Amino acid sequence: MNVETILRNKGGRVTTIRSDATIAEAVGALRQHGIGALVVSDGDGSVDGILSERDIVAALADDGALLLSRPVGEVMTRAVLTCEPQDTVAELMAEMTNRRIRHFPVVDDGKLCGIISIGDVVKSRLDEIEFEASSLRSFIAGG
Repeated sequence: MNVETILRNKGGRVTTIRSDATIAEAVGALRQHGIGALVVSDGDGSVDGILSERDIVAALADDGALLLSRPVGEVMTRAVLTCEPQDTVAELMAEMTNRRIRHFPVVDDGKLCGIISIGDVVKSRLDEIEFEASSLRSFIAGG
């Protein structure tokens, strides 16, 4: 299974935020959409950074309540690892595990086209395992 298959099932909608938005706005967007990360994009479909709950908590420990007025661009992770639609779920699982990250923006021809979370990867793997088990049960019952 590959990233494109996951996106076909879940859709390519990505919640983004501009780097000049405040952390308070970012927190509101995370809560409103029930997500754990925002792709930072100042337009044209580029990935300029990513802002995760982890980034916010680390900055909160340093800045306290003053953090809420800071711009996203000062807190976001700039070195963003991305994936492409043809990448395999196994490759993503390995990268997520090794690098301890939970979100991969999906980029096709340099443009943001989706986002894959660790939850999406686990769900796809469970679906794959269930399909294999069902196929084996059918094979055994038929043979």
